[in-house]
Amino acid sequence: MAKKTKDIIIPDEIIMNKTAVIRGQKVMLDRDLAELYAATTANLNKAVKRNFKRFPVDFMFQLTEKEFKDLIFQLGTSSWGGTRKMPCAFTEQGVAMLSGVLTSDRAITVNIQIIYQNARNAINE
Repeated sequence: MAKKTKDIIIPDEIIMNKTAVIRGQKVMLDRDLAELYAATTANLNKAVKRNFKRFPVDFMFQLTEKEFKDLIFQLGTSSWGGTRKMPCAFTEQGVAMLSGVLTSDRAITVNIQIIYQNARNAINE
């Protein structure tokens, strides 16, 4: 039997704080999603690469250097560690597609939470 959606493991505020607007779309970055899924960014990106056809540009895109610098300025953080390549941004559809690629129980539960949070935000806007 499926779990009920009340099985929340990530507070809504954390999900909201990890959402940014880039190219006019609400997105979540690969490193933030990996953190929520309790995975490494490298493993998340490897799973995406293995299933690249599932992630067209309107589901996921790589930030440009300017977008990345603007995002750091927008978030007011200077500690992004040793980023070697620009992060990937996932739209709501991309996050939904991740649920078919990342199959751990935590990833599935977190994805459901993110989708419900986005739906609640859309209703309140």
